[in-house]
Amino acid sequence: MDQAPLSISVVIPVYNAANSLEPLSLRLINVLTEIASQYEIIFVNDGSHDNSWQIICDLSQRYATIRGINLMRNYGQHNATLCGVRSAQHEIIVTMDDDLQHPPEEIPHLLKKLAEGYDVVYGSPKKLPHSLWRNLSSRVTKITLAFVMGITTIRDISAFRAFRTELRKAFVNFQSPGVILDVLLAWGTTRFASVAVDEHPRQIGHSNYTFMKLLKQVFLILTGFSTAPLRFASLLGFALTLFGLGIFAYVVILYLTAGSIPGFPFLASIISIFSGTQLFTLGIFGEYLAHVFDRSMDRPSYVIGETTPPSHK
Repeated sequence: MDQAPLSISVVIPVYNAANSLEPLSLRLINVLTEIASQYEIIFVNDGSHDNSWQIICDLSQRYATIRGINLMRNYGQHNATLCGVRSAQHEIIVTMDDDLQHPPEEIPHLLKKLAEGYDVVYGSPKKLPHSLWRNLSSRVTKITLAFVMGITTIRDISAFRAFRTELRKAFVNFQSPGVILDVLLAWGTTRFASVAVDEHPRQIGHSNYTFMKLLKQVFLILTGFSTAPLRFASLLGFALTLFGLGIFAYVVILYLTAGSIPGFPFLASIISIFSGTQLFTLGIFGEYLAHVFDRSMDRPSYVIGETTPPSHK
């Protein structure tokens, strides 16, 4: 049986990627022309400091299938991707980076897996192209994300993904400055899969993700989309209460048997343990209050400044 014609929207968040946009566009057009009956390429400029927006405008005038969205400022990769996802017009959405690390030629592999009945398919790199610390921190972020999503079978979450556009119905009313697209997709489905793909080392520019940014993303995933830290704080408090009762019993028994109680160093260490735990749990509550504050202000996930005019071709 012949496969039904595909209509595909490719969404690419752009940040300081002026040198890679044209070669990326040409490779995408070559691939999409072969596999899709209809397609579009949506570049979302996320507050770039170079001339990325001008290049996007030029490309949109040369190719009718390319559209551009210019955000008012830098909102972050997930926010910019969400903007493009909401603007997509076709039945399947493919998201990828702007730096040519995700080869467009691998898109058919994602779509083939998607056709097996899955709703979201990730492109998992056969070999991680980053440094040891970056690969390790990235792995921790992915494991945390999979835990929050409740998808225990998937650990290879990446920005190179293909999914069905209808999934955006699950987060049509979502409005928050803290965006994790993969968690939003998990609100609409549990049918996730991954395929091994080639991922090339970055040859143009440098990565914008630092260790602190990855750490911040982990905290956002945990406290912005999960109650697990609150449960952990409750369990920690309960465990230390039992520990405190044990210490009290120890002191009483020691006093009755030896006629003395532990000295100042012992008491100081116990106080330090409990004080540190209290500050730690207060910090967890503070993170949640910060997210509630952000959402109560009704801050948008992104603000569109302008879009490219329709091509005359």
